[in-house]
Amino acid sequence: MSTGIDDLLQGRHPGEGRILACLYAFQDKLSPRCEYALYDSVGQLDRTLTNLSYAIGECRDDLKKNCADIKPGEGRLLDCLKKNEAKVSSRCNSALKDSGLKQ
Repeated sequence: MSTGIDDLLQGRHPGEGRILACLYAFQDKLSPRCEYALYDSVGQLDRTLTNLSYAIGECRDDLKKNCADIKPGEGRLLDCLKKNEAKVSSRCNSALKDSGLKQ
């Protein structure tokens, strides 16, 4: 019998890898649709991490110069780069656009 993700996660709280551990433990009970969604999500996550890594690499100097006092997380560094756009290098601006972090 195939099971949907909602059935498996009932009563489980997100955070600290609990949902991933549950999916791993019950992978043989996932529906084909759920399996595909998880597989697709892995690809999307991989692309996102690649884009972030590229942008961070290209913007490292700009982050040090313009955003050294900003606490990382919740988009604060990206907001800082956007607020300092006039001071940010063309290399960093291009990387932000190429990675889809800036329009």
